[in-house]
Amino acid sequence: MRRTDEDDELLMSIRRYVTPDRRYLKLGGNLMGMTDRERATFLRKLGEAAGEITPRELGVLLEGGWRERKTAAWLIAVANRTDFRERLGELLLASQGPYAGQAYCVALATFGAPSDADLLAAYLDRYLRRPDLYYDQGPAIGALLLLDAKLGADRAARFVAPAGLWQQWIDGPPTKDHDTPDSYREFIDQLCAFAEESTRHCTARNQ
Repeated sequence: MRRTDEDDELLMSIRRYVTPDRRYLKLGGNLMGMTDRERATFLRKLGEAAGEITPRELGVLLEGGWRERKTAAWLIAVANRTDFRERLGELLLASQGPYAGQAYCVALATFGAPSDADLLAAYLDRYLRRPDLYYDQGPAIGALLLLDAKLGADRAARFVAPAGLWQQWIDGPPTKDHDTPDSYREFIDQLCAFAEESTRHCTARNQ
């Protein structure tokens, strides 16, 4: 992981893309608490940033801490930079830190390809077998269900089947606060809609 106290390149990218208006704190569920006007302004600026940031700068942010990685994943989603797909999948599977995993799930869901579903399934295969770890299982199952609906697939079926890995994870110790898989799907779908709204202001979105 690159450190801000010894990396001028990382520090410049953070000041330009991560900390303005405390962007990194507002990405995710906090978007739902904004007024329509506040959200529209925020998503416009996010889209503009996604159009400005270079692949190198994104790579630099993905080597930073959770704030940098979370922000980079959203910028990647808005600009549809599918060339970062495998990198996001690696970061999700590694689960090296908190708070950024949801953003990786949003990005993979916005990409919308079978390969994205494969990455989410690989994550669930590993971490639903670990009831002791409360990581990003919820956002991942929601993103996979969303992709199944888009792709006409059923990759999530084996996870959410009765007595399947999802239920085993929920039932395993310790006790967990959780929503249903469909609730997570709706949540990720809403975040993807925000990302899509932001793309209207992104000049570098891949086709």
